[in-house]
Amino acid sequence: MAETNEQAAGALPPTPDGEAQNRVALDAMGGDFAPAEIVKGAVQAAGEYNMGVLLVGPEPLIRAELAKYDVTGLDLEVVHTDEVIGMDEHPAEAVRSKRRNSITLCHELVRDGRALGAVSAGNSGAVMAAAIFTLRRIKGIDRPAFGGVLPAAGGKQVMVLDMGANTDCKPQWLLQFALMGSAYMSAVFGLERPRVGLLANGEEETKGDQLTQEAHQLLKATAPGIGLNFIGNIEGRDINAGGVDVVVCDGFVGNVVLKSAEGLSKMLLDTIKRELTAGPITTIGAALAKPAFDRVRKQLDYEEYGGVPILGVNGVSIISHGSSKAKAVKNAIRVARQAAQANLPATIAESARKMAAVTPAS
Repeated sequence: MAETNEQAAGALPPTPDGEAQNRVALDAMGGDFAPAEIVKGAVQAAGEYNMGVLLVGPEPLIRAELAKYDVTGLDLEVVHTDEVIGMDEHPAEAVRSKRRNSITLCHELVRDGRALGAVSAGNSGAVMAAAIFTLRRIKGIDRPAFGGVLPAAGGKQVMVLDMGANTDCKPQWLLQFALMGSAYMSAVFGLERPRVGLLANGEEETKGDQLTQEAHQLLKATAPGIGLNFIGNIEGRDINAGGVDVVVCDGFVGNVVLKSAEGLSKMLLDTIKRELTAGPITTIGAALAKPAFDRVRKQLDYEEYGGVPILGVNGVSIISHGSSKAKAVKNAIRVARQAAQANLPATIAESARKMAAVTPAS
């Protein structure tokens, strides 16, 4: 996606003041179950997290959904627009031709300081395009990336990036992914020195394709100078083992990892549930084991993680799964607030400045 120098040189959006400090802009028309599940998730978030949600989309549709709930005392505001980007539309073209589409308006609310973050379960390419065109890239970041959080052993979390935004990458971009992922895990999860691993088909430096090998050497040479805790190559089995906090790969591989993890989690949960209720004895055991099963389900359920941040833009933007229902939307709103309160864009910008001082231009 081509950008002008002006688009790439954007500054951080103004700090939201007053009510805006606790408000998230939500694309009410994004995803397979919009607007019903999106609005339901907004209502849940406003109530459970004591925060505001700006619902962006056709006002009559949104009002009709809000009428199903008791929203007394909840901070829910409708921002009207008739323009919506479909899941099958070309992302950049749709963003340019539909200037008042719900996705772009969400990001404009962030840019203008009216919301602390934007959330959408809509066309992921359009969300990325809107984030770049509206919020602009952080100086020193060539390609913003999708960073997804997955469960790991011991109740830990691991971020994998890129998860689909950039399928053909350069070594320098993987270094930037490592930097952004480390900044996220430090700012949002409070890790002091997140362990960064490069995904390969073996732990040796010589493993992987040309991109992976070149990225390994660049990470190895650059990491000490920018304070990056690079632990070398990791294999697929290491992603959820608890020994790494950030996994770096290109967007093709990362998206396969994400979809495989979602499928495996669902299969495991369905299998455990089926086996625990297969007979009278196991059903009794299932009742006793229900608290433990619920804890496991919460760790494996992708809806608990809400959505993935777009890292590398001057503002907070969260993209949720297209099949997100209310729980996922509610948690995506929570993730947006966490990222904003952790000053994530500013943290990444500072890390990018340090990186620029010790690495050649890409």
